[in-house]
Amino acid sequence: MTKTGEKLFIKGNEAISRGAIAAGLKCYFGYPITPQNDIPEYMSGELPKVGGEFVQAESEVAAANMLIGAAAAGERCMTSSSSPGVSLKQEAISYLAGSQLPAVIVNMNRGGPGLGDIGPSQGDYFQATKGGGHGDYRTLVLAPGTCQECYDLVIEAFDLAFKYRNPVMILGDAIVGQMKEPVVTWTPEERNAEEGAEWRIEGAKGRDHRIIKSLFLTEGSLAGHNMALQAKYDDMAKNTKQELFETEDAELIVVAYGSIGRIVKSTVRKLRAQGHKVGLFRPITLYPFPSEELNKLAKQGKKFLTIEHNLGQMVEDVRLSIRTVIDSDFFGFMPGNLPTPDDFEEPILKSLGGK
Repeated sequence: MTKTGEKLFIKGNEAISRGAIAAGLKCYFGYPITPQNDIPEYMSGELPKVGGEFVQAESEVAAANMLIGAAAAGERCMTSSSSPGVSLKQEAISYLAGSQLPAVIVNMNRGGPGLGDIGPSQGDYFQATKGGGHGDYRTLVLAPGTCQECYDLVIEAFDLAFKYRNPVMILGDAIVGQMKEPVVTWTPEERNAEEGAEWRIEGAKGRDHRIIKSLFLTEGSLAGHNMALQAKYDDMAKNTKQELFETEDAELIVVAYGSIGRIVKSTVRKLRAQGHKVGLFRPITLYPFPSEELNKLAKQGKKFLTIEHNLGQMVEDVRLSIRTVIDSDFFGFMPGNLPTPDDFEEPILKSLGGK
Protein backbone atom coordinates (compact mmCIF):
# COMPACT_ATOMS: atom_id res chain seq x y z
CA MET A 1 0.00 0.00 0.00
CA THR A 2 1.28 3.47 -0.91
CA LYS A 3 2.09 5.62 2.14
CA THR A 4 2.20 9.42 2.17
CA GLY A 5 5.07 10.89 4.15
CA GLU A 6 6.31 14.39 4.87
CA LYS A 7 5.92 17.68 3.05
CA LEU A 8 9.43 19.02 2.53
CA PHE A 9 10.94 22.15 1.00
CA ILE A 10 13.81 20.67 -1.02
CA LYS A 11 15.82 20.95 -4.23
CA GLY A 12 14.98 18.92 -7.30
CA ASN A 13 18.25 17.01 -6.90
CA GLU A 14 17.33 16.02 -3.35
CA ALA A 15 13.83 15.08 -4.46
CA ILE A 16 15.35 12.67 -6.99
CA SER A 17 17.59 11.19 -4.31
CA ARG A 18 14.76 10.73 -1.84
CA GLY A 19 12.47 9.31 -4.51
CA ALA A 20 15.10 6.80 -5.62
CA ILE A 21 15.59 5.54 -2.07
CA ALA A 22 11.80 5.31 -1.61
CA ALA A 23 11.70 3.23 -4.82
CA GLY A 24 14.08 0.67 -3.31
CA LEU A 25 17.43 1.85 -4.67
CA LYS A 26 20.20 -0.46 -3.46
CA CYS A 27 23.27 0.59 -5.47
CA TYR A 28 24.31 4.10 -6.48
CA PHE A 29 27.47 4.76 -8.48
CA GLY A 30 28.49 8.36 -9.04
CA TYR A 31 31.16 10.90 -9.81
CA PRO A 32 31.01 14.62 -9.03
CA ILE A 33 30.05 17.21 -11.63
CA THR A 34 27.99 20.41 -11.36
CA PRO A 35 24.96 20.89 -11.30
CA GLN A 36 24.02 17.40 -10.04
CA ASN A 37 26.45 17.16 -7.11
CA ASP A 38 23.65 17.27 -4.54
CA ILE A 39 22.62 13.76 -5.63
CA PRO A 40 25.86 11.89 -4.82
CA GLU A 41 26.28 14.05 -1.71
CA TYR A 42 22.85 13.00 -0.44
CA MET A 43 23.31 9.38 -1.44
CA SER A 44 26.68 9.11 0.32
CA GLY A 45 25.05 9.90 3.65
CA GLU A 46 21.57 8.43 3.35
CA LEU A 47 21.75 5.32 1.14
CA PRO A 48 23.95 3.29 3.55
CA LYS A 49 21.42 4.00 6.33
CA VAL A 50 18.82 1.91 4.50
CA GLY A 51 21.17 -0.92 3.61
CA GLY A 52 22.23 0.39 0.21
CA GLU A 53 25.67 0.79 -1.33
CA PHE A 54 27.17 4.14 -2.33
CA VAL A 55 30.29 4.15 -4.49
CA GLN A 56 32.11 7.24 -5.71
CA ALA A 57 33.80 5.75 -8.74
CA GLU A 58 37.13 6.85 -10.20
CA SER A 59 35.37 8.21 -13.30
CA GLU A 60 32.02 8.54 -15.03
CA VAL A 61 32.99 5.61 -17.25
CA ALA A 62 33.58 3.39 -14.24
CA ALA A 63 30.35 4.47 -12.54
CA ALA A 64 28.27 3.61 -15.61
CA ASN A 65 29.90 0.22 -16.06
CA MET A 66 29.27 -0.63 -12.41
CA LEU A 67 25.58 -0.37 -13.26
CA ILE A 68 25.93 -3.36 -15.58
CA GLY A 69 27.07 -5.64 -12.77
CA ALA A 70 24.48 -4.46 -10.26
CA ALA A 71 21.66 -4.59 -12.81
CA ALA A 72 22.66 -8.10 -13.93
CA ALA A 73 22.23 -9.19 -10.31
CA GLY A 74 18.70 -7.78 -10.35
CA GLU A 75 19.41 -4.87 -8.00
CA ARG A 76 17.74 -1.49 -8.35
CA CYS A 77 20.68 0.70 -9.32
CA MET A 78 21.28 4.26 -10.49
CA THR A 79 23.90 6.72 -11.58
CA SER A 80 23.71 10.47 -12.16
CA SER A 81 25.78 13.11 -13.90
CA SER A 82 25.55 16.23 -16.05
CA SER A 83 26.06 16.55 -19.82
CA PRO A 84 29.82 15.86 -20.44
CA GLY A 85 29.71 13.21 -17.73
CA VAL A 86 26.71 11.54 -19.37
CA SER A 87 28.58 11.56 -22.68
CA LEU A 88 31.24 9.41 -21.03
CA LYS A 89 28.56 6.94 -19.90
CA GLN A 90 27.14 6.32 -23.37
CA GLU A 91 29.03 3.11 -24.15
CA ALA A 92 27.79 1.51 -20.94
CA ILE A 93 24.23 2.68 -21.60
CA SER A 94 24.38 0.98 -25.01
CA TYR A 95 25.59 -2.22 -23.27
CA LEU A 96 22.75 -1.97 -20.75
CA ALA A 97 20.19 -1.64 -23.53
CA GLY A 98 21.80 -4.39 -25.61
CA SER A 99 21.92 -6.73 -22.61
CA GLN A 100 18.36 -5.79 -21.61
CA LEU A 101 19.32 -4.63 -18.14
CA PRO A 102 17.27 -2.21 -15.99
CA ALA A 103 18.94 0.89 -14.59
CA VAL A 104 18.15 4.56 -13.99
CA ILE A 105 20.42 7.32 -15.28
CA VAL A 106 19.92 10.94 -14.24
CA ASN A 107 21.21 13.79 -16.42
CA MET A 108 20.96 17.29 -15.01
CA ASN A 109 21.66 18.98 -18.33
CA ARG A 110 24.18 21.84 -18.38
CA GLY A 111 25.42 24.07 -21.19
CA GLY A 112 27.50 22.75 -24.07
CA PRO A 113 29.02 21.65 -26.36
CA GLY A 114 32.30 20.73 -24.74
CA LEU A 115 32.63 21.94 -21.17
CA GLY A 116 30.11 24.70 -21.89
CA ASP A 117 29.04 26.16 -18.57
CA ILE A 118 27.28 25.01 -15.40
CA GLY A 119 23.99 26.75 -16.20
CA PRO A 120 20.78 25.23 -17.60
CA SER A 121 20.39 23.94 -21.13
CA GLN A 122 18.29 21.47 -23.10
CA GLY A 123 21.10 20.62 -25.49
CA ASP A 124 21.14 16.92 -24.58
CA TYR A 125 17.68 16.11 -25.98
CA PHE A 126 19.04 14.28 -29.04
CA GLN A 127 21.54 12.34 -26.96
CA ALA A 128 18.87 11.22 -24.50
CA THR A 129 16.05 10.36 -26.90
CA LYS A 130 17.87 9.02 -29.95
CA GLY A 131 20.41 6.79 -28.18
CA GLY A 132 23.67 8.60 -27.49
CA GLY A 133 25.87 5.53 -27.83
CA HIS A 134 26.37 3.02 -30.64
CA GLY A 135 23.79 0.75 -32.23
CA ASP A 136 20.01 0.72 -32.57
CA TYR A 137 18.71 1.23 -29.04
CA ARG A 138 16.54 3.61 -27.07
CA THR A 139 16.22 4.65 -23.45
CA LEU A 140 12.92 5.65 -21.93
CA VAL A 141 13.25 9.36 -21.10
CA LEU A 142 11.24 11.23 -18.46
CA ALA A 143 11.50 15.02 -18.12
CA PRO A 144 10.40 16.53 -14.78
CA GLY A 145 9.32 20.15 -14.67
CA THR A 146 8.78 20.44 -10.91
CA CYS A 147 10.49 19.15 -7.77
CA GLN A 148 7.44 16.98 -7.08
CA GLU A 149 7.85 15.39 -10.50
CA CYS A 150 11.53 14.78 -9.73
CA TYR A 151 10.40 12.64 -6.80
CA ASP A 152 7.49 10.96 -8.55
CA LEU A 153 9.16 10.25 -11.89
CA VAL A 154 12.27 8.60 -10.45
CA ILE A 155 10.00 6.10 -8.67
CA GLU A 156 8.21 5.47 -11.95
CA ALA A 157 11.57 5.19 -13.72
CA PHE A 158 12.59 2.17 -11.64
CA ASP A 159 9.27 0.44 -12.29
CA LEU A 160 9.56 1.06 -16.04
CA ALA A 161 13.20 -0.07 -16.09
CA PHE A 162 12.23 -3.47 -14.67
CA LYS A 163 9.02 -3.73 -16.68
CA TYR A 164 10.93 -3.35 -19.94
CA ARG A 165 14.40 -4.55 -18.82
CA ASN A 166 15.79 -1.31 -20.19
CA PRO A 167 17.68 1.76 -18.99
CA VAL A 168 15.52 4.78 -18.17
CA MET A 169 16.82 8.34 -18.16
CA ILE A 170 15.61 11.26 -16.07
CA LEU A 171 16.43 14.38 -18.10
CA GLY A 172 16.44 17.56 -16.01
CA ASP A 173 18.66 20.61 -16.06
CA ALA A 174 20.36 23.09 -13.75
CA ILE A 175 17.05 24.86 -13.09
CA VAL A 176 15.09 21.74 -12.14
CA GLY A 177 17.95 20.33 -10.09
CA GLN A 178 18.77 23.47 -8.13
CA MET A 179 15.38 25.07 -7.52
CA LYS A 180 13.52 24.46 -4.25
CA GLU A 181 9.81 23.68 -3.95
CA PRO A 182 7.47 21.84 -1.58
CA VAL A 183 7.51 18.09 -2.20
CA VAL A 184 5.12 15.59 -0.65
CA THR A 185 7.05 12.36 -0.18
CA TRP A 186 5.42 8.97 -0.50
CA THR A 187 6.49 5.37 -0.36
CA PRO A 188 5.29 2.98 -3.08
CA GLU A 189 4.19 -0.57 -2.46
CA GLU A 190 6.99 -2.82 -1.29
CA ARG A 191 9.08 -4.15 -4.13
CA ASN A 192 8.24 -7.68 -5.27
CA ALA A 193 11.07 -9.95 -4.13
CA GLU A 194 10.66 -11.93 -7.33
CA GLU A 195 11.35 -8.90 -9.54
CA GLY A 196 13.75 -10.07 -12.24
CA ALA A 197 13.82 -13.62 -10.85
CA GLU A 198 13.50 -15.13 -14.33
CA TRP A 199 16.71 -13.54 -15.67
CA ARG A 200 18.89 -12.13 -12.87
CA ILE A 201 22.25 -13.74 -12.13
CA GLU A 202 22.49 -14.94 -8.53
CA GLY A 203 24.18 -18.33 -8.65
CA ALA A 204 22.92 -21.28 -10.70
CA LYS A 205 21.78 -23.49 -7.83
CA GLY A 206 19.15 -26.00 -8.81
CA ARG A 207 18.69 -24.51 -12.27
CA ASP A 208 20.46 -24.08 -15.59
CA HIS A 209 23.00 -21.29 -15.86
CA ARG A 210 22.05 -17.96 -17.43
CA ILE A 211 23.94 -15.68 -19.78
CA ILE A 212 23.38 -11.94 -20.00
CA LYS A 213 25.12 -10.52 -23.04
CA SER A 214 24.94 -8.05 -25.90
CA LEU A 215 27.17 -10.02 -28.31
CA PHE A 216 25.41 -12.04 -31.05
CA LEU A 217 27.75 -13.60 -33.60
CA THR A 218 25.75 -16.41 -35.22
CA GLU A 219 24.05 -15.74 -38.54
CA GLY A 220 20.79 -13.86 -38.03
CA SER A 221 20.99 -13.73 -34.23
CA LEU A 222 21.75 -10.01 -34.01
CA ALA A 223 18.96 -9.21 -36.46
CA GLY A 224 16.53 -11.19 -34.35
CA HIS A 225 17.76 -9.49 -31.18
CA ASN A 226 17.28 -6.03 -32.69
CA MET A 227 13.79 -6.94 -33.90
CA ALA A 228 12.88 -8.03 -30.37
CA LEU A 229 14.26 -4.79 -28.97
CA GLN A 230 12.26 -2.77 -31.50
CA ALA A 231 9.06 -4.57 -30.52
CA LYS A 232 9.78 -3.60 -26.93
CA TYR A 233 10.36 0.03 -27.90
CA ASP A 234 7.07 0.04 -29.81
CA ASP A 235 5.29 -1.23 -26.70
CA MET A 236 6.78 1.61 -24.65
CA ALA A 237 4.55 4.02 -26.58
CA LYS A 238 1.72 2.99 -24.24
CA ASN A 239 3.46 4.94 -21.46
CA THR A 240 3.46 8.46 -22.88
CA LYS A 241 2.64 11.29 -20.48
CA GLN A 242 2.07 14.99 -21.01
CA GLU A 243 0.56 18.07 -19.42
CA LEU A 244 -2.07 20.03 -21.32
CA PHE A 245 -2.70 23.58 -20.10
CA GLU A 246 -5.38 25.84 -21.62
CA THR A 247 -5.37 23.87 -24.88
CA GLU A 248 -9.12 23.36 -25.35
CA ASP A 249 -9.89 26.68 -27.05
CA ALA A 250 -6.31 27.66 -27.91
CA GLU A 251 -5.49 28.89 -31.39
CA LEU A 252 -1.77 28.35 -30.77
CA ILE A 253 -0.21 25.45 -28.84
CA VAL A 254 3.25 26.06 -27.43
CA VAL A 255 5.23 22.84 -27.02
CA ALA A 256 7.95 22.96 -24.37
CA TYR A 257 9.35 20.49 -21.84
CA GLY A 258 11.04 20.52 -18.46
CA SER A 259 12.04 23.86 -16.94
CA ILE A 260 11.19 25.72 -20.14
CA GLY A 261 7.71 24.22 -20.04
CA ARG A 262 7.05 25.69 -16.60
CA ILE A 263 8.43 29.11 -17.63
CA VAL A 264 6.28 29.10 -20.76
CA LYS A 265 3.28 28.26 -18.57
CA SER A 266 3.71 31.61 -16.83
CA THR A 267 3.83 33.35 -20.21
CA VAL A 268 0.66 31.56 -21.29
CA ARG A 269 -1.13 32.71 -18.14
CA LYS A 270 -0.12 36.32 -18.79
CA LEU A 271 -1.16 36.25 -22.44
CA ARG A 272 -4.44 34.54 -21.56
CA ALA A 273 -5.20 37.38 -19.16
CA GLN A 274 -4.73 39.74 -22.12
CA GLY A 275 -7.22 37.75 -24.22
CA HIS A 276 -4.83 35.72 -26.36
CA LYS A 277 -5.93 32.14 -27.03
CA VAL A 278 -2.69 30.27 -26.39
CA GLY A 279 -2.09 26.95 -24.62
CA LEU A 280 0.78 24.73 -23.50
CA PHE A 281 1.60 21.12 -24.38
CA ARG A 282 4.37 19.87 -22.09
CA PRO A 283 5.72 16.40 -22.93
CA ILE A 284 6.74 14.51 -19.78
CA THR A 285 7.87 11.40 -21.63
CA LEU A 286 10.37 12.51 -24.26
CA TYR A 287 10.89 8.96 -25.48
CA PRO A 288 8.53 7.63 -26.45
CA PHE A 289 7.28 11.01 -27.60
CA PRO A 290 3.52 11.69 -27.15
CA SER A 291 2.98 12.04 -30.89
CA GLU A 292 -0.59 10.76 -30.99
CA GLU A 293 -1.81 13.29 -28.42
CA LEU A 294 -0.08 16.13 -30.27
CA ASN A 295 -1.53 15.00 -33.59
CA LYS A 296 -5.04 15.10 -32.13
CA LEU A 297 -4.57 18.79 -31.35
CA ALA A 298 -3.24 19.43 -34.86
CA LYS A 299 -6.37 17.89 -36.35
CA GLN A 300 -8.42 20.43 -34.39
CA GLY A 301 -6.92 23.19 -36.56
CA LYS A 302 -4.46 24.60 -34.04
CA LYS A 303 -1.13 26.22 -34.83
CA PHE A 304 2.12 25.24 -33.10
CA LEU A 305 5.25 26.85 -31.71
CA THR A 306 8.04 24.79 -30.16
CA ILE A 307 10.23 26.55 -27.59
CA GLU A 308 13.47 25.01 -26.35
CA HIS A 309 16.62 26.02 -24.48
CA ASN A 310 18.79 24.93 -27.42
CA LEU A 311 19.23 25.42 -31.16
CA GLY A 312 16.31 23.14 -32.08
CA GLN A 313 16.06 19.44 -31.18
CA MET A 314 12.63 18.42 -29.83
CA VAL A 315 11.08 20.47 -32.63
CA GLU A 316 11.99 17.63 -35.00
CA ASP A 317 9.79 15.23 -33.01
CA VAL A 318 7.02 17.82 -32.87
CA ARG A 319 7.12 18.26 -36.64
CA LEU A 320 7.13 14.48 -37.20
CA SER A 321 4.07 14.20 -34.96
CA ILE A 322 1.97 16.75 -36.84
CA ARG A 323 3.54 16.53 -40.30
CA THR A 324 0.38 15.26 -42.03
CA VAL A 325 -1.60 18.27 -40.78
CA ILE A 326 0.58 21.34 -40.17
CA ASP A 327 4.13 22.51 -39.37
CA SER A 328 5.50 24.02 -36.16
CA ASP A 329 7.28 27.33 -35.70
CA PHE A 330 10.40 27.28 -33.54
CA PHE A 331 12.01 29.60 -31.03
CA GLY A 332 15.34 28.67 -29.49
CA PHE A 333 16.58 30.43 -26.38
CA MET A 334 20.35 30.14 -26.30
CA PRO A 335 22.05 28.17 -23.51
CA GLY A 336 24.28 30.47 -21.49
CA ASN A 337 21.33 32.80 -20.88
CA LEU A 338 18.68 32.33 -18.20
CA PRO A 339 15.15 32.69 -19.61
CA THR A 340 12.21 34.48 -18.02
CA PRO A 341 8.50 34.41 -19.00
CA ASP A 342 8.92 37.80 -20.69
CA ASP A 343 11.44 36.34 -23.15
CA PHE A 344 8.73 34.17 -24.71
CA GLU A 345 5.99 36.77 -25.22
CA GLU A 346 7.26 38.13 -28.54
CA PRO A 347 7.78 34.75 -30.29
CA ILE A 348 4.38 33.52 -29.08
CA LEU A 349 2.60 36.65 -30.31
CA LYS A 350 4.45 36.40 -33.62
CA SER A 351 3.28 32.81 -34.12
CA LEU A 352 -0.25 33.89 -33.23
CA GLY A 353 -0.10 36.24 -36.17
CA GLY A 354 0.70 39.51 -34.46
CA LYS A 355 -2.46 39.50 -32.37
